[in-house]
Amino acid sequence: METRRLGGDGPDLSVVGLGCNNFGMKLDLAAGAAVIEAALDAGITHFDTAEMYGPGTSEEIIGATLGTRRDAVVLATKFTPRPQDEPYRPGILRDRIVAACEASLTRLRTDRIDLYYQHYPDPAAPVEEGLAALDELVRAGKVRYLASSNVSGAQISDAARAAEKSGGARFTGTQVEWSLLVREVEREVVPAARTEHLGIVPYFPLASGLLTGKYRRGADFPPGSRFALAARFADRYVADENFDRVERWTEFAAERGHTLLELAIGWLLAQEPVSSVIAGATTPEQVRQNVAAGAWRLTAADLAALG
Repeated sequence: METRRLGGDGPDLSVVGLGCNNFGMKLDLAAGAAVIEAALDAGITHFDTAEMYGPGTSEEIIGATLGTRRDAVVLATKFTPRPQDEPYRPGILRDRIVAACEASLTRLRTDRIDLYYQHYPDPAAPVEEGLAALDELVRAGKVRYLASSNVSGAQISDAARAAEKSGGARFTGTQVEWSLLVREVEREVVPAARTEHLGIVPYFPLASGLLTGKYRRGADFPPGSRFALAARFADRYVADENFDRVERWTEFAAERGHTLLELAIGWLLAQEPVSSVIAGATTPEQVRQNVAAGAWRLTAADLAALG
Protein backbone atom coordinates (compact mmCIF):
# COMPACT_ATOMS: atom_id res chain seq x y z
CA MET A 1 0.00 0.00 0.00
CA GLU A 2 1.07 3.57 -0.64
CA THR A 3 2.54 5.41 2.33
CA ARG A 4 2.77 9.12 3.06
CA ARG A 5 4.86 11.05 5.53
CA LEU A 6 2.95 12.71 8.35
CA GLY A 7 3.72 16.37 7.93
CA GLY A 8 7.22 17.56 7.22
CA ASP A 9 9.09 15.22 9.54
CA GLY A 10 6.71 12.60 10.95
CA PRO A 11 6.50 8.85 10.38
CA ASP A 12 5.50 7.18 7.11
CA LEU A 13 1.89 5.98 7.35
CA SER A 14 -0.12 3.66 5.14
CA VAL A 15 -2.72 5.87 3.43
CA VAL A 16 -5.47 3.78 4.99
CA GLY A 17 -5.03 3.24 8.71
CA LEU A 18 -6.86 0.86 11.01
CA GLY A 19 -8.99 2.61 13.63
CA CYS A 20 -9.03 0.39 16.70
CA ASN A 21 -11.79 2.00 18.74
CA ASN A 22 -14.00 -1.08 18.32
CA PHE A 23 -11.53 -3.32 20.16
CA GLY A 24 -12.69 -4.04 23.69
CA MET A 25 -16.12 -2.61 22.98
CA LYS A 26 -17.68 -4.31 19.96
CA LEU A 27 -14.82 -6.79 19.51
CA ASP A 28 -13.20 -9.20 21.96
CA LEU A 29 -9.64 -10.54 21.64
CA ALA A 30 -10.45 -13.17 19.03
CA ALA A 31 -12.53 -10.87 16.83
CA GLY A 32 -10.03 -8.03 17.22
CA ALA A 33 -7.15 -10.32 16.30
CA ALA A 34 -8.96 -11.37 13.12
CA VAL A 35 -9.33 -7.72 12.09
CA ILE A 36 -5.67 -7.02 12.88
CA GLU A 37 -4.53 -10.04 10.86
CA ALA A 38 -6.62 -8.89 7.90
CA ALA A 39 -5.13 -5.40 8.15
CA LEU A 40 -1.58 -6.73 8.16
CA ASP A 41 -2.33 -9.00 5.20
CA ALA A 42 -3.80 -6.05 3.29
CA GLY A 43 -0.72 -3.87 3.81
CA ILE A 44 -1.98 -1.57 6.56
CA THR A 45 0.94 -0.40 8.68
CA HIS A 46 -0.80 2.39 10.59
CA PHE A 47 -2.71 1.27 13.71
CA ASP A 48 -4.55 3.95 15.66
CA THR A 49 -5.80 3.43 19.22
CA ALA A 50 -6.12 5.32 22.52
CA GLU A 51 -6.01 4.62 26.22
CA MET A 52 -9.72 5.50 26.45
CA TYR A 53 -10.76 2.82 23.92
CA GLY A 54 -12.04 -0.09 25.93
CA PRO A 55 -10.80 1.62 28.13
CA GLY A 56 -7.32 0.16 27.79
CA THR A 57 -8.58 -3.07 26.24
CA SER A 58 -7.97 -1.89 22.68
CA GLU A 59 -4.28 -1.42 23.45
CA GLU A 60 -4.17 -4.82 25.16
CA ILE A 61 -5.69 -6.58 22.15
CA ILE A 62 -3.19 -4.92 19.81
CA GLY A 63 -0.26 -5.78 22.05
CA ALA A 64 -1.36 -9.39 22.44
CA THR A 65 -1.93 -9.86 18.71
CA LEU A 66 1.07 -8.15 17.12
CA GLY A 67 3.75 -10.09 18.99
CA THR A 68 6.91 -10.35 16.89
CA ARG A 69 5.34 -8.25 14.11
CA ARG A 70 5.31 -5.12 16.23
CA ASP A 71 8.19 -3.54 14.26
CA ALA A 72 6.22 -3.87 11.01
CA VAL A 73 3.67 -1.23 12.06
CA VAL A 74 3.41 2.36 13.19
CA LEU A 75 1.61 2.26 16.54
CA ALA A 76 -0.34 5.39 17.35
CA THR A 77 -2.10 5.90 20.66
CA LYS A 78 -3.46 8.83 22.63
CA PHE A 79 -3.46 10.10 26.19
CA THR A 80 -6.38 11.93 27.78
CA PRO A 81 -5.90 15.11 29.84
CA ARG A 82 -6.36 15.28 33.58
CA PRO A 83 -9.90 14.55 34.84
CA GLN A 84 -12.15 17.60 34.58
CA ASP A 85 -12.98 17.47 38.27
CA GLU A 86 -9.31 17.60 39.24
CA PRO A 87 -8.17 21.22 39.72
CA TYR A 88 -5.17 22.32 37.73
CA ARG A 89 -1.86 22.81 39.51
CA PRO A 90 1.54 23.21 37.88
CA GLY A 91 2.93 19.81 36.94
CA ILE A 92 -0.32 17.87 37.05
CA LEU A 93 -0.54 17.55 33.26
CA ARG A 94 3.08 16.47 33.06
CA ASP A 95 2.45 13.73 35.63
CA ARG A 96 -0.69 12.61 33.78
CA ILE A 97 1.16 12.32 30.46
CA VAL A 98 4.10 10.36 31.86
CA ALA A 99 1.84 7.94 33.76
CA ALA A 100 -0.40 7.47 30.72
CA CYS A 101 2.57 6.71 28.50
CA GLU A 102 3.92 4.07 30.86
CA ALA A 103 0.52 2.39 31.10
CA SER A 104 0.08 2.39 27.32
CA LEU A 105 3.55 0.90 26.80
CA THR A 106 2.64 -1.93 29.16
CA ARG A 107 -0.70 -2.66 27.50
CA LEU A 108 0.80 -2.48 24.00
CA ARG A 109 3.70 -4.75 25.06
CA THR A 110 6.25 -2.46 23.46
CA ASP A 111 9.17 -0.27 24.45
CA ARG A 112 8.09 2.78 22.44
CA ILE A 113 5.03 4.49 20.97
CA ASP A 114 5.59 5.51 17.36
CA LEU A 115 3.03 8.32 17.29
CA TYR A 116 1.70 9.76 20.55
CA TYR A 117 -1.38 11.97 20.40
CA GLN A 118 -2.75 14.54 22.79
CA HIS A 119 -6.32 13.22 22.51
CA TYR A 120 -7.86 16.49 23.73
CA PRO A 121 -6.16 19.70 24.84
CA ASP A 122 -6.19 20.50 28.54
CA PRO A 123 -8.31 23.67 28.90
CA ALA A 124 -6.31 25.03 31.86
CA ALA A 125 -2.74 23.76 31.55
CA PRO A 126 -0.24 25.84 29.56
CA VAL A 127 0.60 24.27 26.22
CA GLU A 128 4.26 24.51 27.23
CA GLU A 129 3.74 22.06 30.11
CA GLY A 130 2.33 19.37 27.88
CA LEU A 131 4.98 19.84 25.21
CA ALA A 132 7.77 19.71 27.79
CA ALA A 133 6.46 16.41 29.16
CA LEU A 134 6.14 14.97 25.67
CA ASP A 135 9.66 16.15 24.84
CA GLU A 136 10.89 14.22 27.90
CA LEU A 137 9.32 11.06 26.52
CA VAL A 138 10.86 11.62 23.09
CA ARG A 139 14.31 12.17 24.58
CA ALA A 140 13.90 9.02 26.68
CA GLY A 141 13.10 7.00 23.55
CA LYS A 142 9.63 6.06 24.78
CA VAL A 143 7.90 8.08 22.06
CA ARG A 144 9.09 8.73 18.51
CA TYR A 145 6.70 11.35 17.12
CA LEU A 146 4.01 13.65 18.51
CA ALA A 147 0.62 14.77 17.25
CA SER A 148 -2.46 16.63 18.46
CA SER A 149 -6.14 15.80 18.12
CA ASN A 150 -9.42 17.69 18.35
CA VAL A 151 -7.76 21.10 18.38
CA SER A 152 -8.58 24.46 16.85
CA GLY A 153 -6.53 26.31 14.29
CA ALA A 154 -5.37 28.73 16.99
CA GLN A 155 -4.24 25.84 19.21
CA ILE A 156 -2.22 24.39 16.33
CA SER A 157 -0.46 27.75 15.91
CA ASP A 158 0.11 28.19 19.66
CA ALA A 159 1.69 24.74 19.98
CA ALA A 160 3.97 25.39 17.01
CA ARG A 161 5.18 28.70 18.47
CA ALA A 162 5.76 27.11 21.88
CA ALA A 163 7.82 24.29 20.36
CA GLU A 164 9.87 26.77 18.35
CA LYS A 165 10.59 28.80 21.47
CA SER A 166 11.63 25.80 23.57
CA GLY A 167 13.53 24.00 20.85
CA GLY A 168 11.89 20.75 21.95
CA ALA A 169 9.85 18.16 20.10
CA ARG A 170 6.90 19.44 18.09
CA PHE A 171 3.64 18.07 16.76
CA THR A 172 4.04 16.55 13.29
CA GLY A 173 0.35 16.02 12.63
CA THR A 174 -3.17 16.45 13.89
CA GLN A 175 -6.20 14.17 13.91
CA VAL A 176 -9.61 15.68 13.19
CA GLU A 177 -13.09 14.65 12.20
CA TRP A 178 -13.32 15.26 8.48
CA SER A 179 -15.47 13.72 5.78
CA LEU A 180 -17.49 14.63 2.71
CA LEU A 181 -20.33 15.28 5.12
CA VAL A 182 -18.47 17.03 7.97
CA ARG A 183 -16.23 19.79 6.63
CA GLU A 184 -16.04 22.45 9.35
CA VAL A 185 -12.29 21.86 9.80
CA GLU A 186 -11.68 23.34 6.36
CA ARG A 187 -12.32 26.84 7.72
CA GLU A 188 -9.46 27.14 10.23
CA VAL A 189 -7.90 23.81 11.19
CA VAL A 190 -6.81 22.67 7.74
CA PRO A 191 -5.25 26.04 6.81
CA ALA A 192 -3.41 26.14 10.15
CA ALA A 193 -2.10 22.62 9.60
CA ARG A 194 -0.81 23.60 6.17
CA THR A 195 0.89 26.70 7.57
CA GLU A 196 2.62 24.72 10.33
CA HIS A 197 3.50 21.78 8.02
CA LEU A 198 1.37 19.28 9.91
CA GLY A 199 -0.06 16.18 8.30
CA ILE A 200 -3.76 15.55 8.85
CA VAL A 201 -5.27 12.20 9.83
CA PRO A 202 -9.08 12.30 9.41
CA TYR A 203 -11.25 10.14 11.66
CA PHE A 204 -14.93 9.23 11.15
CA PRO A 205 -14.31 9.40 7.37
CA LEU A 206 -17.55 7.49 6.78
CA ALA A 207 -19.69 9.68 9.07
CA SER A 208 -20.34 6.76 11.42
CA GLY A 209 -21.42 4.60 8.48
CA LEU A 210 -23.72 7.00 6.65
CA LEU A 211 -21.18 7.18 3.80
CA THR A 212 -21.12 3.40 3.34
CA GLY A 213 -24.69 3.24 2.05
CA LYS A 214 -25.80 0.90 4.85
CA TYR A 215 -28.47 3.34 6.06
CA ARG A 216 -31.54 4.08 3.97
CA ARG A 217 -33.93 7.00 4.18
CA GLY A 218 -36.96 6.02 6.28
CA ALA A 219 -35.68 2.48 6.97
CA ASP A 220 -34.81 0.90 10.32
CA PHE A 221 -31.13 0.98 11.25
CA PRO A 222 -29.33 -2.35 10.70
CA PRO A 223 -29.00 -4.35 13.95
CA GLY A 224 -25.62 -3.81 15.60
CA SER A 225 -24.86 -0.69 13.56
CA ARG A 226 -23.57 2.47 15.23
CA PHE A 227 -26.82 4.32 14.66
CA ALA A 228 -28.78 1.44 16.21
CA LEU A 229 -26.50 1.26 19.24
CA ALA A 230 -25.86 4.95 19.91
CA ALA A 231 -28.68 7.46 19.46
CA ARG A 232 -26.27 10.39 19.66
CA PHE A 233 -24.71 9.41 16.33
CA ALA A 234 -28.08 8.89 14.68
CA ASP A 235 -29.34 12.21 16.01
CA ARG A 236 -26.31 13.95 14.59
CA TYR A 237 -26.30 12.53 11.07
CA VAL A 238 -29.81 11.39 10.19
CA ALA A 239 -31.48 14.22 8.29
CA ASP A 240 -33.18 14.50 4.92
CA GLU A 241 -30.54 16.87 3.58
CA ASN A 242 -27.82 14.37 4.44
CA PHE A 243 -29.66 11.56 2.66
CA ASP A 244 -30.02 13.90 -0.33
CA ARG A 245 -26.25 14.28 -0.38
CA VAL A 246 -25.64 10.55 0.07
CA GLU A 247 -27.94 9.70 -2.83
CA ARG A 248 -26.24 12.26 -5.05
CA TRP A 249 -22.75 11.03 -4.12
CA THR A 250 -23.76 7.39 -4.60
CA GLU A 251 -24.83 8.19 -8.15
CA PHE A 252 -21.64 10.19 -8.76
CA ALA A 253 -19.46 7.25 -7.66
CA ALA A 254 -21.48 4.67 -9.61
CA GLU A 255 -21.11 6.68 -12.82
CA ARG A 256 -17.35 6.27 -12.40
CA GLY A 257 -17.44 2.59 -11.49
CA HIS A 258 -16.98 3.06 -7.75
CA THR A 259 -18.92 2.80 -4.51
CA LEU A 260 -19.92 5.49 -2.06
CA LEU A 261 -17.39 4.13 0.46
CA GLU A 262 -14.63 4.40 -2.15
CA LEU A 263 -15.66 7.98 -2.86
CA ALA A 264 -15.59 8.89 0.84
CA ILE A 265 -12.06 7.63 1.40
CA GLY A 266 -10.71 8.58 -2.02
CA TRP A 267 -11.97 12.16 -1.65
CA LEU A 268 -10.18 12.57 1.67
CA LEU A 269 -6.93 11.17 0.27
CA ALA A 270 -7.13 13.81 -2.45
CA GLN A 271 -7.12 16.59 0.15
CA GLU A 272 -3.80 18.22 0.98
CA PRO A 273 -2.29 17.69 3.59
CA VAL A 274 -4.04 14.37 4.43
CA SER A 275 -1.47 11.69 5.24
CA SER A 276 -3.64 8.74 6.26
CA VAL A 277 -7.36 8.10 6.69
CA ILE A 278 -8.39 6.22 9.85
CA ALA A 279 -11.09 3.67 9.06
CA GLY A 280 -12.53 1.38 11.71
CA ALA A 281 -13.65 -2.16 11.00
CA THR A 282 -15.45 -4.94 12.84
CA THR A 283 -14.77 -7.71 10.31
CA PRO A 284 -11.88 -8.71 8.01
CA GLU A 285 -14.13 -8.02 5.01
CA GLN A 286 -14.62 -4.41 6.13
CA VAL A 287 -10.83 -4.06 6.36
CA ARG A 288 -10.45 -5.26 2.78
CA GLN A 289 -13.18 -2.89 1.57
CA ASN A 290 -11.49 0.07 3.27
CA VAL A 291 -8.13 -0.79 1.76
CA ALA A 292 -9.64 -1.13 -1.72
CA ALA A 293 -11.30 2.26 -1.28
CA GLY A 294 -7.90 3.84 -0.69
CA ALA A 295 -6.82 2.97 -4.24
CA TRP A 296 -9.16 5.41 -6.03
CA ARG A 297 -7.39 8.60 -7.07
CA LEU A 298 -9.94 11.22 -7.96
CA THR A 299 -9.18 13.53 -10.86
CA ALA A 300 -9.19 17.31 -10.69
CA ALA A 301 -12.46 17.22 -12.62
CA ASP A 302 -13.96 14.83 -10.05
CA LEU A 303 -12.96 17.12 -7.19
CA ALA A 304 -14.30 20.20 -8.93
CA ALA A 305 -17.64 18.48 -9.56
CA LEU A 306 -17.92 17.53 -5.89
CA GLY A 307 -17.07 21.04 -4.71
